[in-house]
Amino acid sequence: MTVNEILALLQSNGSDSIKKILLKHGVKEPFFGVKVEFLKIIQKNIKKDYQLAKDLYKTGNADAMYLAGLIADDALMTKVDLQGWVEMAVSNNISEYTVPWVAAEGRFGYEMGLKWIDDKRENVAAAGWSTLGNLVALKPDGEFDLAVIRSLFTRILKDIYAAPDRVKYQMNSFIISVACYVPELTDEALATAKAIGTITIDMKGTACKIPEAQVYVDKLKARGKLGVKKKTVKC
Repeated sequence: MTVNEILALLQSNGSDSIKKILLKHGVKEPFFGVKVEFLKIIQKNIKKDYQLAKDLYKTGNADAMYLAGLIADDALMTKVDLQGWVEMAVSNNISEYTVPWVAAEGRFGYEMGLKWIDDKRENVAAAGWSTLGNLVALKPDGEFDLAVIRSLFTRILKDIYAAPDRVKYQMNSFIISVACYVPELTDEALATAKAIGTITIDMKGTACKIPEAQVYVDKLKARGKLGVKKKTVKC
């Protein structure tokens, strides 16, 4: 399939009602409001295509960009590719899900995640924290420095209250991910979450709530899944 064929297919399967919901959740124009379920049907047919993913992403259409993340050949993505993607990621679903998923499942997620959290732009910093959170959920603990992860707890304690909302949200998600998927640091992550206490984020009138670390840990413990890594972070 070509980019134009896919865009036409996305347009014909867009929904005004889905679009209204996504606008409230931080997705920005242009996009058609295509359900993720339909994007996954296209993904199943294409599987992986490095160049097509890059071409779809360049359209700037949020539906096409999300699909690009699903079909990206993560192992082929370069640091230049990833930096270009995060620069274009102005929609929350792209900056906090698509780009972090591709980065985490590729070769440079740890490096790029640590770089992005230092960025002053909200979307880039949020992408960085999300990338690191996805990494600890996906990769063996030996692939990252636990001392660095511990230092990030200290950084979050210091910075979270003054951070922009989306960065604040992803800092919190990072703590939860470490608590759930790095057993050696579970207690420290929970202690950090407790020390932070209640944080306030403007959810733009949606029903979304700020997740709590202890709740997630308890659920995984009950299922016997605490510390069990994910096979993929894409969904």
